[in-house]
Order: sequence, then structure tokens, then C-alpha cells
Amino acid sequence: MHPPSLRTAPVLSTWIDVVRWRAQQHPDRRVYVFLVDGETQEAALTYGGLDRRARAVAALLQGQGLAGERALLVYPPGLDYIVALMGCLYAGVVAVPTYPPRLNRPDPRLQAIVGDSQAAAALTTGAILATLDQRVVHAPNMAALRWLPTDGIDAGLAEAWRDPNVRGDDLAFLQYTSGSTAAPRGAMVTHANALCNAAMIHTAVDATTDSRGVMWLPPYHDMGLVGGILQTVYSGAMTTFMSPFAFLQRPLRWLQTIARTRATHSGGPNFAFDLCVNKTAPEQRAALDLSSWRVAFTGAEPVRPDTLERFADAFAVSGFQREAFCPAYGLAEATLLVTCGKPPGSARTLDLDAAALEEHRAVPAKPDAPRRMVTSCGPPLDGETVAVVDPTTGARCPPGRIGEIWVSGPSVAQGYWNRPEESAEVFGARLTDSGEGPFLRTGDLGFMDGDELVITGRIKDLIIIDGRNHYPQDVEATVERAVAAVRTAGVAAFSVDDGGAERLVIVAEVERNRRTGDPQDVVRAIRRAAADEHAVSVHDVVLLRAGGIPKTSSGKIQRHACRAGYLAGTLDTLQRAP
Repeated sequence: MHPPSLRTAPVLSTWIDVVRWRAQQHPDRRVYVFLVDGETQEAALTYGGLDRRARAVAALLQGQGLAGERALLVYPPGLDYIVALMGCLYAGVVAVPTYPPRLNRPDPRLQAIVGDSQAAAALTTGAILATLDQRVVHAPNMAALRWLPTDGIDAGLAEAWRDPNVRGDDLAFLQYTSGSTAAPRGAMVTHANALCNAAMIHTAVDATTDSRGVMWLPPYHDMGLVGGILQTVYSGAMTTFMSPFAFLQRPLRWLQTIARTRATHSGGPNFAFDLCVNKTAPEQRAALDLSSWRVAFTGAEPVRPDTLERFADAFAVSGFQREAFCPAYGLAEATLLVTCGKPPGSARTLDLDAAALEEHRAVPAKPDAPRRMVTSCGPPLDGETVAVVDPTTGARCPPGRIGEIWVSGPSVAQGYWNRPEESAEVFGARLTDSGEGPFLRTGDLGFMDGDELVITGRIKDLIIIDGRNHYPQDVEATVERAVAAVRTAGVAAFSVDDGGAERLVIVAEVERNRRTGDPQDVVRAIRRAAADEHAVSVHDVVLLRAGGIPKTSSGKIQRHACRAGYLAGTLDTLQRAP
């Protein structure tokens, strides 16, 4: 017997309502499966089990007097993470999805999240709690939290749970934006925000109670959290999860799981599809059956047409249909999705004039002229409004003109936690020509092609490598702190395109009195600092003489000018990595 559609449900205004209704209708139906070994060893939760375990965690939190407070989720990927998230929602506690600190290693970003969120507690597992001293040795603010293990809670505690009378406009969780270690910002997502986005996605990707998903993105990533955990229970579907480390170690695991579970919905950032092509052999592809895969969503970084073509060609032998590709655009500040192509055949590419793009104009390419292929990310979801705006004047751009993407709609977050000035600037924009608003300013650049959004770049200097976001100022600060030979305020980090993939380049000015040392030692130290602090590989390191980095009159690094000089070979180079 199939589970009921949401069309037959009563009014559901919070995630407590959604989970409890699903549990009442079909308590024994599986909702989440986690592959412990990344392949076949399973741990599973039913809708009824999810409800019981969430109520038990919530009763613990209520007994601790934590209603209305913030609580960190400090778990590895797995079912305990999901239960803790739901337990927070059931208790009226604002969840702060994070990850475990590494043993004996500083984690400035995590420490900043603890301070910014003003969390009162941290929920975790008994195993992590047993090694806590080694994990928080460099983080005194984390050591001061109230640490609560949830994996050993008596299931009978669920009977002590009391409905917290949460409303739709109450905060559900703080979704911290991409990888800033200096100033992470928590987007305030309410129950209503997340429910609205889930409803829009449910319709856009034609999800049903028979849908089957596979997800390897981490649960603290907006795509893993909203698109995986919450979307599954909203649609009454089932999703199989694996650790991102399991996928990265062996990308074939992802595809084998899709084939084995007959999954209909799965996806990831652009790099994931490239990795599958690069790390699989023809005989492995021939052994797969991917014919059930109806929606292959891709987003979280620029969607490259050549990547989609390579994947579709490589896995045609597996029964993969290129019409399944579903390019999408979204961001944490909008809960998750803003625009989405509707399969089948939603991955539409445009061939644009490269010179016109440099002038922020979207013009079809001329024969024999330099060109750039871009991918449409589909129309706005029902209920969302997207405006392309001149970022200088604040007026709507005419057709064919590239501008900043502004978004409004019921799933846009309420602002940044404890940052009223930034919230007003980012979430409170209004069009100067019509007064329409408020809008969320995304910092991304693009244009509308008919009713579809095409992303062409970004105003902000965010660096996206292998699906992970890096703020250049954070990488620059790391290098300055770790490498004594580098001048203060003398580092520029940016990305360049290398064969269809983004790569990190670091340009650094060297102190005059340090130049007599071995420049290669400096290069190695810079590479090591970036790898240790940000887990990112540096494609190229360039050392400059003092004063070699372009700056504004006020002393700010001009990263775009530095990147242009690097590409043109005009920087006053002292040493370049071999």
C-alpha cells in the first residue's frame, strides 16, 4: 500500500506536523537508510522510529531547559545526525548543523560558529564525547558548552515529550554560509521557510511517495540538509545516505547505490560528475544500470556544459539518459533552491559571444568568434521572484544585460543571526526604479533567457573548488599567519579555469629582509598552510616583490586586477612555483 500524498494531509505548518503525520500514516515504512561502509552495510529508520527517537531527544532537551536556545549538531554523517536535527525541531530548540572538530587540530570556522550562534549546548555521540578533550584543546569556547550525547537515549523517554507549540514563523535552524573562517554568518531559516522550499522542490522535480533518493553530501551542507533530509520526509519518500568520504574515496559507490536501490532522484555539484567519469573504467560503467535515474540534479557550483556531456556520453552504456540532468541554482540564504530545470530535457545550453560577456552582455556567439558555453538553471520555482539588477544603480536590467541576481519569496531566510546591519544590506534590497522589494542580494551575476536563469559569474570573490566554497580573505589570512616571510596584507587568493575546473592560485608579497632565504621553502609553506587549514590544493604560487599586488587607494587587495595580471603574465614576479 502506498503512503498517502500530502494532498490528503491536514494543514501542516511546522516540521513537527510533517514528521508526526507521516509517522501516523505509515509508521513502518522506511524513510532513511545509511550505508555504514559506504556500500551495503545498512542502518535504517522508519517514519515511526524517526518520530519516537526525535521525541526522546526532544524530551532530553526540554528537561535541560533548552527550548528557544541554540544547539550545535556535532556528529559525523549518519542517522544520529538526522535524529538530533529532528529532536531539536520537536523541542523548539534552534539547530546549528556543524561537524566534529578534528583531533588536536584548530578549527577557526567552527570556533567562530560557536561564538556567533551563542549556542548553549552541543549534541553529539558517546564516541565523540569520549575524545572531547583532544577535540577542543584549541577551542575553549567549545569546551565550555553543555555536551549531550544522544545516541544512547532510552527510547522510553519519548513519552515525556511535550508539544512545544512551535509556529511556522519560529526559527528551525541556523544555516551557516559556505566556508568563511573569519566571519561565518548564520542564515535564519524558519519552519515556514523550509516547508515552502520543500513544497516548491517537491513540485519542480516531480517527487512522489515512490521516489527513491541517494545522497552523499554532508548533512550540514544546504543541499544535504534541505534537499536530502528534509525533502525526503516532506515527500514521503526514502533516501539512502552515505558519507561524503565514502563517495570521494570511491565515486563508483554512489552510482552503484543508485543502480542497486533503483533510485529516481540524486545529484551533486558539477565536480561530482567529473569525478565519476575520471575515476571509473569502461567495464565498471557497463556493469551499471542507471535507467531508473529520472532527476540528476546539479548545482552548488557553476554547471559546466562539457561536464554534463562527458558524463552523459560515458554512462550511456549504463542506461543513463542525458534528459535526466536538472541544473539548478540556489543558496543557503534562500533555504536551498531558487531555480530548477524541469526534466526531462532541462539541461539547456547557450552559446554566447565571449567578448560581449566581458561587457556584461548576453549575445549569441557569431561564427568563428570566441565563445563561451553556459547552462540554463531553469525558471524560478513557483512562488519565487528573480530579478536581474544593475548592482550599481539598483535598477532592473533590460533583457540581454547581465546583472546581479536578486531573489524574493517565502523561502528566503529571515536574515543573518545577530547581524542586523548585514541583514538589512543583503536581505532588504529594493529596486530603485519601482520600489519593489525586499529582495535578497545574492552577489551572483546572470541574466534571464526568456523565463530561465543563466548564471555567468559572481560579484563576490568566492572560490569554489570540488564543490567546497572558500572565501579568499580566509585563505589570505591563513597564509599571512602561517608564513613569516609573507608581508601583512600582501596576499591575494583567487581561482582560475584550468581545463574546465576551478583551481586556486595564491600570489604573495615577500618581506624585503626575507628574500635571501630559499623561495621554494616559502612556496612549500604556503601550500602546506592552505592544505592544513582549508583542505585545499594550491594550483600555483607566485611570489612578488613588496608592493607588487594591486590595491585600492585605501589599501584593499584588488583580486580581480591581480588575477588579470596573473593570466596576462604582467605581475612583477620574484618566484613562481614549478
